[in-house]
Amino acid sequence: MKKVELVKGISSSVLGFGCAPILGSVGAKTALRALDCALDCGITHFDLARSYGYGEAERFVGKVIKNKRSEVVLASKFGITANWKAQALKPAKPILRFVLGKLKGKPGDKPVQAVNTGAAVADRFHDRLPINGKTMRSSLEKSLKALGTDYLDYFFVHEPLETIADIDELAATAQLLKKEGKIRAWGLAFMRSQQHLHQAYLDRFDVLQFDNSPGVLEYDAIVADRGKKANVIFSPLRGGSPALKPAEKLTRLFDDFPKSVILCSMFNEQHLKANAALLNNK
Repeated sequence: MKKVELVKGISSSVLGFGCAPILGSVGAKTALRALDCALDCGITHFDLARSYGYGEAERFVGKVIKNKRSEVVLASKFGITANWKAQALKPAKPILRFVLGKLKGKPGDKPVQAVNTGAAVADRFHDRLPINGKTMRSSLEKSLKALGTDYLDYFFVHEPLETIADIDELAATAQLLKKEGKIRAWGLAFMRSQQHLHQAYLDRFDVLQFDNSPGVLEYDAIVADRGKKANVIFSPLRGGSPALKPAEKLTRLFDDFPKSVILCSMFNEQHLKANAALLNNK
């Protein structure tokens, strides 16, 4: 698969694997098959966060890539963490996955509105942490332990809802973590709707991660601004032009953002292989 260096010396597959659903909406068996398939397809960039899988995704992925650490690029995030409610939810997650699967219905059924409230429900099981150097270091140590690694390739601030108060202190901590060999680069993950909160310091980060899909409002402006820069793009199939099929959206993104990694949460092996096949001639 085609590779790209978001930061010099760190080579990622242009198609990345979004791990958010692991041990949340996606169970262990399905997640394991998808991760193995992703590796077989040449995907090397795996995107995580402390909160993913209600706090369990990092440990799960760490076990899968235990003997492949030098072959993969690991990115994680800090600022949102699973709370005590998430731990209490753990025994019930298999039952909830089964119920939600039934609610989605058979192909052709009308979508159930309740299924689309997943993000709002998940928020009840997460807490937002102060964005500062102390939290950054503490969260990193937890991520490293869970993943079973000595370093992260990328460490992102996770979608802060407010302007970061002391960006200088945060940047200084990031530089120290680089010198200590615990991270190779740092970045900011944000929703484009909140970009205005962070505009003043976007250039302080090594890489930016944001949502984007062909056909969204101001898509052409985003291409003009970021098309030739290194980015990580998530939610590539959400929203955007309804006239474009998923493969067309991904192809458009790969063409318009040739120096970027496009993240997909791919747990259907057929879809995963099809997405990877789009890059055979890239």
